Amino acid sequence: MKAIRENVSRVREAMEEAARRAGRRSEEIRLVAACKTVDVDRIQAAVEAGITILGENYVQEAMKKSEGLEKSVSWHFIGHLQKNKCKYAVKLFEMIHSVDSAALAEELNKRANLAGRKMEVLVEVNLSGEASKWGVKEEDAAPLIRRISELQNLSFRGLMTMPPFFDDPEESRPYFVHLRTLGERIVGEGLASGSLELSMGMSSDFLVAIEEGATLVRVGTAIFGPRP
Repeated sequence: MKAIRENVSRVREAMEEAARRAGRRSEEIRLVAACKTVDVDRIQAAVEAGITILGENYVQEAMKKSEGLEKSVSWHFIGHLQKNKCKYAVKLFEMIHSVDSAALAEELNKRANLAGRKMEVLVEVNLSGEASKWGVKEEDAAPLIRRISELQNLSFRGLMTMPPFFDDPEESRPYFVHLRTLGERIVGEGLASGSLELSMGMSSDFLVAIEEGATLVRVGTAIFGPRP
């Protein structure tokens, strides 16, 4: 567990340095500890080391893990959300990073209404064109955002993307620039006000993502070690 504490400290220091390089304030960037397949004891160690946001890919895993934690934390959903899991997701998660269809948005809105809450959501954009990745095409992002803005129990907060995996993190940079530019265009078109959340960057490339404007980085391996 000492290793996890050290990893959290190392990741935060690297984040601060990347923010300085980009002329940004480190407070603008939030660390989401991606805990898919990670057991509760290791998650607890990360929380004790200062992690305040946990990211999970599976609703049922998050439900089990949240019950086993001694401290309360914010949960963000970062995987592909199935419509039949929305009724559980709205009760546990503070933010959904991966809304990728009007049908999913509408189901989330319905379930959030029944739960008596307003759900913060990000639109996932597939900028790589990979069939293995979820997310809307770039040209479909604006229509989806317009639909979300019509739903009373959803609050559109920004965008998420996942580049292809590269050995060299510099190869991810164009995708992060692309998402930031798309976000600027969306604000410019009046589809959102103020600054948008940009959820981009994982263990292999989160420093480049910060340099290009990420406000949420989803870091798992660099905190918890390689997944089994």
